[in-house]
Amino acid sequence: MTDSATTRRGLIGRALSLLGLGAFASAGGFAALRSGLLGSPAAAATATPSATEGPFYPAPSMRMADVDNDLVKVMGLIEEAGGEVIALKGRVLDAAGAPRAGLRVEIWQCDVNGKYMHPGDRRDVEYDTGFQGFGHDITGADGSYSFRTIKPTVYPGRTPHIHVKLIDGERELLTTQFYLADHPGNACDRLFNRMSDAEKARVTMVFTNGAAGPETMVDIIA
Repeated sequence: MTDSATTRRGLIGRALSLLGLGAFASAGGFAALRSGLLGSPAAAATATPSATEGPFYPAPSMRMADVDNDLVKVMGLIEEAGGEVIALKGRVLDAAGAPRAGLRVEIWQCDVNGKYMHPGDRRDVEYDTGFQGFGHDITGADGSYSFRTIKPTVYPGRTPHIHVKLIDGERELLTTQFYLADHPGNACDRLFNRMSDAEKARVTMVFTNGAAGPETMVDIIA
């Protein structure tokens, strides 16, 4: 290893040790971390961190008949879901960076009113029946998945998030949560703040302007 390479590595290590969450509170900060440190071959082995399933994972009997990857449009209804529509995309990769095809990716989240499609959410809040609440996709040959959903909203006691589950046949591989890069609620969210900065970057949604509106790319390493 050259002296210059050693110096660069030392500077990066010291910088990361001195910087806290505030350095990555903006979308640009998380994007830089993801494209720089996490874009390297060595960092590809860093697994997506797991997170609690939470109390509102919808059992099959609770789900709508329409459980595709478009949570904004419910089959048979004219009106679409309220909220800011987004495209959530990414790839499922193994620790070596190879794509994992044929896996089931599930997501679920509360509606624009902060209400879950679950009988356990007993708050006196009307549920948006135009929002599917739960959906799934199957990864392609390149490991890709995609969803059309809404930008997550605040649920009491939590920062906005989207629940994600990865399944291979009957075997659950991972349960995690995706977060908004620039939301002020992240600073006081217990689950978000127990992760390292690199782990936060793995599950942080950084938005860009796509052809159909805001979109974000989040790869899952499992």
